[in-house]
Amino acid sequence: MIEDSIRVWDAFLRLFHWGLVLAFALAYMSAEEHYGLHVWSGYAVLALIALRLLWGFVGTRHARFADFVAGPRRVSGYARAMLRGTPPRSTGHNPLGGWMVLALLTDLSIIALSGVALDAAENRAGPLGGTRMFLYGDLIKHTHEITTDLGLALIALHMLGVAGSSWLHRENLVGAMITGRKRKPD
Repeated sequence: MIEDSIRVWDAFLRLFHWGLVLAFALAYMSAEEHYGLHVWSGYAVLALIALRLLWGFVGTRHARFADFVAGPRRVSGYARAMLRGTPPRSTGHNPLGGWMVLALLTDLSIIALSGVALDAAENRAGPLGGTRMFLYGDLIKHTHEITTDLGLALIALHMLGVAGSSWLHRENLVGAMITGRKRKPD
């Protein structure tokens, strides 16, 4: 397998990915009964996203945004090919996957930042605790809840996309996000 594969995902990117999965899952599951864990998991999400944004500009080839963020024409062409069951194989992220990365990073950032603001609004705690966030508590809470629901939908779509791409290209993309290796280009 090693001789038939190439390194695509670096160690940082893989640790980021699974760390983000863990941090978001902890934040989501602890929201009702373990508020301290919820808050710190949210801060972990923010820290991971900040590092990922930096890595998107200075990281290894397939981690860079320039490598996988495609324009609308290329993305729609890829989506049509995917629906026909004939998408071209990508070494790194495919065009739809690139947009999904941006959507998830954006949504998770809004979830975490609105969580920081909500902690300030409801508890006068956190780095914004001394501000007047309490004036906007309902709006912040609504934003936090809506973007969390959207995040769950995006995660489900991401998982469907990974499963679909894995099936269509006969490669284990989950395994690739663990080992960092994918099959050599055809």
